[in-house]
Amino acid sequence: MPPSSDHPAPPSSPVCAAAAGSDAYMNRVEPTELVAFLNQLLEAERAGTRVARESREQCATAPERQLMADIHGDEARWCKMLMEAIPRLGGEPSLKVGDFHPRAMAIAGLDERLRFLNRGQGWVAKRLGEMIPRVADEVLRTELVAMRENHDANIARVNRFLDERR
Repeated sequence: MPPSSDHPAPPSSPVCAAAAGSDAYMNRVEPTELVAFLNQLLEAERAGTRVARESREQCATAPERQLMADIHGDEARWCKMLMEAIPRLGGEPSLKVGDFHPRAMAIAGLDERLRFLNRGQGWVAKRLGEMIPRVADEVLRTELVAMRENHDANIARVNRFLDERR
Protein backbone atom coordinates (compact mmCIF):
# COMPACT_ATOMS: atom_id res chain seq x y z
CA MET A 1 0.00 0.00 0.00
CA PRO A 2 1.57 3.38 -1.00
CA PRO A 3 1.82 6.14 1.62
CA SER A 4 -1.21 8.40 1.94
CA SER A 5 -2.56 10.90 4.45
CA ASP A 6 -4.21 7.99 6.30
CA HIS A 7 -1.06 5.83 6.19
CA PRO A 8 2.09 8.00 6.16
CA ALA A 9 5.42 6.45 5.32
CA PRO A 10 7.48 5.44 8.34
CA PRO A 11 10.41 7.75 9.07
CA SER A 12 13.59 6.76 7.31
CA SER A 13 15.71 7.47 10.42
CA PRO A 14 13.79 6.57 13.55
CA VAL A 15 14.65 8.71 16.54
CA CYS A 16 15.32 5.62 18.60
CA ALA A 17 18.23 4.80 16.26
CA ALA A 18 19.80 8.26 16.53
CA ALA A 19 22.38 7.18 19.09
CA ALA A 20 23.66 4.56 16.65
CA GLY A 21 24.68 7.20 14.12
CA SER A 22 28.38 7.81 13.60
CA ASP A 23 30.00 10.84 15.21
CA ALA A 24 30.37 12.47 11.79
CA TYR A 25 26.72 11.79 10.88
CA MET A 26 25.50 13.18 14.21
CA ASN A 27 27.88 16.20 13.93
CA ARG A 28 29.67 15.08 17.10
CA VAL A 29 33.33 15.87 17.30
CA GLU A 30 35.66 12.93 16.67
CA PRO A 31 37.96 12.09 19.62
CA THR A 32 41.18 13.11 17.82
CA GLU A 33 39.71 16.49 16.83
CA LEU A 34 38.41 17.00 20.37
CA VAL A 35 41.81 16.23 21.92
CA ALA A 36 43.48 18.68 19.51
CA PHE A 37 40.89 21.34 20.42
CA LEU A 38 41.35 20.77 24.15
CA ASN A 39 45.12 20.99 23.77
CA GLN A 40 44.73 24.28 21.92
CA LEU A 41 42.60 25.54 24.81
CA LEU A 42 45.14 24.23 27.33
CA GLU A 43 47.94 26.16 25.64
CA ALA A 44 45.78 29.31 25.63
CA GLU A 45 44.78 28.86 29.28
CA ARG A 46 48.38 28.25 30.28
CA ALA A 47 49.32 31.50 28.51
CA GLY A 48 46.49 33.32 30.29
CA THR A 49 47.66 31.94 33.63
CA ARG A 50 51.15 33.30 33.07
CA VAL A 51 49.88 36.66 31.87
CA ALA A 52 47.70 37.05 34.98
CA ARG A 53 50.49 35.95 37.34
CA GLU A 54 53.13 38.20 35.79
CA SER A 55 50.71 41.11 35.50
CA ARG A 56 49.79 40.76 39.18
CA GLU A 57 53.43 41.27 40.08
CA GLN A 58 53.34 44.59 38.20
CA CYS A 59 50.08 45.90 39.75
CA ALA A 60 50.25 49.04 41.84
CA THR A 61 46.95 48.77 43.74
CA ALA A 62 45.15 46.12 45.77
CA PRO A 63 42.10 46.04 43.42
CA GLU A 64 44.41 45.44 40.43
CA ARG A 65 46.23 42.66 42.27
CA GLN A 66 42.95 41.05 43.34
CA LEU A 67 41.58 41.09 39.80
CA MET A 68 44.75 39.48 38.46
CA ALA A 69 44.79 36.92 41.28
CA ASP A 70 41.19 35.96 40.53
CA ILE A 71 41.82 35.64 36.80
CA HIS A 72 44.97 33.61 37.52
CA GLY A 73 42.97 31.25 39.73
CA ASP A 74 40.30 30.77 37.09
CA GLU A 75 42.83 30.14 34.32
CA ALA A 76 44.71 27.65 36.51
CA ARG A 77 41.45 25.85 37.30
CA TRP A 78 40.70 25.42 33.59
CA CYS A 79 44.26 24.22 32.92
CA LYS A 80 43.75 21.52 35.56
CA MET A 81 40.38 20.51 34.12
CA LEU A 82 41.80 20.26 30.60
CA MET A 83 44.85 18.32 31.77
CA GLU A 84 42.51 15.77 33.37
CA ALA A 85 40.06 15.61 30.45
CA ILE A 86 42.61 15.04 27.68
CA PRO A 87 43.95 11.70 29.04
CA ARG A 88 40.36 10.50 29.63
CA LEU A 89 39.92 10.87 25.87
CA GLY A 90 43.12 8.95 25.15
CA GLY A 91 45.23 12.02 24.44
CA GLU A 92 48.40 13.50 25.84
CA PRO A 93 48.21 17.03 27.32
CA SER A 94 50.35 19.57 25.51
CA LEU A 95 53.23 21.09 27.44
CA LYS A 96 53.29 24.27 25.34
CA VAL A 97 52.36 27.79 26.35
CA GLY A 98 50.32 29.66 23.76
CA ASP A 99 51.86 32.58 21.89
CA PHE A 100 49.30 34.83 23.57
CA HIS A 101 51.66 35.13 26.56
CA PRO A 102 54.56 37.00 24.92
CA ARG A 103 52.16 39.15 22.89
CA ALA A 104 50.27 40.18 26.02
CA MET A 105 53.38 40.83 28.07
CA ALA A 106 54.73 43.10 25.33
CA ILE A 107 51.90 45.51 26.21
CA ALA A 108 53.26 47.85 28.87
CA GLY A 109 50.10 49.46 30.26
CA LEU A 110 47.85 47.37 32.50
CA ASP A 111 44.60 48.73 31.03
CA GLU A 112 45.66 47.90 27.47
CA ARG A 113 46.91 44.48 28.58
CA LEU A 114 43.55 43.84 30.25
CA ARG A 115 41.75 44.75 27.01
CA PHE A 116 44.02 42.31 25.18
CA LEU A 117 43.38 39.66 27.84
CA ASN A 118 39.66 40.17 27.32
CA ARG A 119 40.08 39.59 23.58
CA GLY A 120 41.84 36.32 24.41
CA GLN A 121 39.08 35.33 26.84
CA GLY A 122 36.55 36.19 24.14
CA TRP A 123 38.36 34.00 21.62
CA VAL A 124 38.22 31.06 24.06
CA ALA A 125 34.52 31.68 24.80
CA LYS A 126 33.70 31.83 21.08
CA ARG A 127 35.58 28.63 20.31
CA LEU A 128 33.85 26.89 23.22
CA GLY A 129 30.47 28.05 21.93
CA GLU A 130 31.23 26.49 18.56
CA MET A 131 32.46 23.19 20.02
CA ILE A 132 30.15 22.53 22.98
CA PRO A 133 27.14 21.40 20.88
CA ARG A 134 29.37 18.80 19.21
CA VAL A 135 30.66 17.22 22.45
CA ALA A 136 28.85 13.97 23.22
CA ASP A 137 30.44 13.36 26.64
CA GLU A 138 28.02 14.93 29.13
CA VAL A 139 30.61 15.43 31.89
CA LEU A 140 33.05 17.17 29.56
CA ARG A 141 30.29 19.22 27.96
CA THR A 142 29.19 20.43 31.42
CA GLU A 143 32.79 21.39 32.27
CA LEU A 144 33.18 23.26 28.98
CA VAL A 145 29.90 25.13 29.53
CA ALA A 146 31.15 26.20 32.98
CA MET A 147 34.45 27.28 31.42
CA ARG A 148 32.65 29.39 28.83
CA GLU A 149 30.41 30.99 31.45
CA ASN A 150 33.46 31.78 33.59
CA HIS A 151 35.25 33.40 30.66
CA ASP A 152 32.17 35.49 29.87
CA ALA A 153 31.95 36.55 33.54
CA ASN A 154 35.63 37.51 33.60
CA ILE A 155 35.22 39.59 30.45
CA ALA A 156 32.34 41.46 32.08
CA ARG A 157 34.30 41.91 35.31
CA VAL A 158 37.34 43.33 33.49
CA ASN A 159 35.08 45.67 31.49
CA ARG A 160 33.49 46.95 34.72
CA PHE A 161 36.95 47.39 36.26
CA LEU A 162 38.16 49.39 33.27
CA ASP A 163 34.98 51.49 33.18
CA GLU A 164 35.42 52.39 36.86
CA ARG A 165 38.94 53.65 36.16
CA ARG A 166 37.77 56.21 33.60
